Amino acid sequence: MIPSVIIDDVKKARQTLQADLRDYCPEVKIIGEADGVVNGAKVIRNLKPELVFLDIQMQDGSGFDLLEIVDPIDFKIIFTTASDAFAIRAFKYAAIDYLLKPIDPDELKLAVKKAADKQTYPRENIDLLLDNMKSRQFPDRIALITQEKIHVTKIEDILRCESNVNYTMFYFTNGKKLIVTKTLKEFDGMLKDRGFVRVHQSHLINSKYIKEYVKVDGGYIVMTDDTPVPVSGRKKQMIVELISNM
Repeated sequence: MIPSVIIDDVKKARQTLQADLRDYCPEVKIIGEADGVVNGAKVIRNLKPELVFLDIQMQDGSGFDLLEIVDPIDFKIIFTTASDAFAIRAFKYAAIDYLLKPIDPDELKLAVKKAADKQTYPRENIDLLLDNMKSRQFPDRIALITQEKIHVTKIEDILRCESNVNYTMFYFTNGKKLIVTKTLKEFDGMLKDRGFVRVHQSHLINSKYIKEYVKVDGGYIVMTDDTPVPVSGRKKQMIVELISNM
């Protein structure tokens, strides 16, 4: 059994989640609940749960406020949130899982399974999430998960990304590279507003590091490290316009 608590300021939401957990996640045992940041911190300190279902927006503050006053964070977390686009982006950049309300039973089962299989989030991931939420701006760092560890890196240091089946190879401006356990499609969605361009099905580049566009041999981009990157036929006009406006 996984001893757990639910922290949400809406009583009906707590009741619904408890019922869903009974029906779909019998391995979860709810040992307590709270209706806000202050009470939630007390419940966590007193009951020492293994897993916390944590709402984002509550009457006396946010779930992030709670994380700042609870130390150490020696429990696993499943965040629950309404459709808050900024919060969702912050979660993705920090490589932290979340559930959207109303919670889908299949997503709940998957989240609980992932929580059971993993260790607690590294402190640097939580700190990155808190920094992103405080700034209310585009994050300047991103958490990249490999099979060995989680790397927090500056986005401006990423030169390009290349698809490797269900993984993504990251290439950095210092010549290093890193294979990450997410697809290129996921990073395209996260980084497209940060100057990254999907120039090919298998290639995502940081446009600030484009050196030149070569029109012969099918058309390709040369990055500042002199690496050639192919450009798909339907992307060629977009690349020409992009470089013309740089």
